[in-house]
Amino acid sequence: MTMPNFLILGVPKAGTTALYAYLNQHPQIYMSPNKEPHFFAFEGKKPDFCGAGDDQAWTNTSSVVDLQAYQQLFQGVSQEKAIGEASTQYLYIPQTPERIQHYLPQAKMIAILRHPVERAYSHFIYMRQNCRETLTDFAQALEAEEQRIKNHWAPAWHYQQQGYYSVQLQRYFNRFHRDQIRIYLYDDWKRHPLTVFQDMLQFLDVDTRFVPDMNTRYHIINALPKNRNLYTFLTQENPIKTALRQLVPAQIRKPMAAKVYRKNFEKPQRLTAEMRRQFTPRFRDDILKLQDLLDRDLSHWLE
Repeated sequence: MTMPNFLILGVPKAGTTALYAYLNQHPQIYMSPNKEPHFFAFEGKKPDFCGAGDDQAWTNTSSVVDLQAYQQLFQGVSQEKAIGEASTQYLYIPQTPERIQHYLPQAKMIAILRHPVERAYSHFIYMRQNCRETLTDFAQALEAEEQRIKNHWAPAWHYQQQGYYSVQLQRYFNRFHRDQIRIYLYDDWKRHPLTVFQDMLQFLDVDTRFVPDMNTRYHIINALPKNRNLYTFLTQENPIKTALRQLVPAQIRKPMAAKVYRKNFEKPQRLTAEMRRQFTPRFRDDILKLQDLLDRDLSHWLE
């Protein structure tokens, strides 16, 4: 059965969704129709994380943990040279490199790294947008993280821990040749996406002249629900809504619901330079190790 020959290692909230979409447009590249199968992270046992909403979240419900089921994701491969998938937890879950080495010892791997504070805050806002994060203060969410991890909450809640990139990358460098792994910074990906993308194509040994459609923007968070219960009421089926459909004409009901829906949203607080300076010391030691590991100046991350 066909297996991938390259993997996107993540990290969450660092452009993986966009990268998957662009690679999927290339005629010489086949991407798994299941964007994040997470096979190498959770092989053999379906995840059973128990944080708020984890039981219905993608990691618990859609991770592919059976080898045969994983191989079936690539049954549509025909003449493509590069075959891949993009699971955002591959960099973070400790057992992943060993499993990749077992099944795909020659695989190429790509990771995009985002400033750890920016990444963590973006993930925090994303979880709030989805009405799973009940804490509205970022600092409180970071303080709650240790207990959440002890209580077996999913990696989506590990805002800080997912930002210790040097530890995570070292596990890969211990098992694979460095020329199998290509690391990019999110700053470069955001500023010069086509340049970075073409470098990836060269790394994957496919036609670098291909230019994808990069007009679509992914996972842009413009608003957060003020009241979680009201948001749930408006967006999910319930007996009250069913009864109102019988009592209130649609031409009255729908405009009223739309107005209430709009008023229930507010713009999220942006990560300010002051906030970034406040939380960056939590990652200082790891950033210094990372720049040595990558032989790349990351002093701008420490500013």
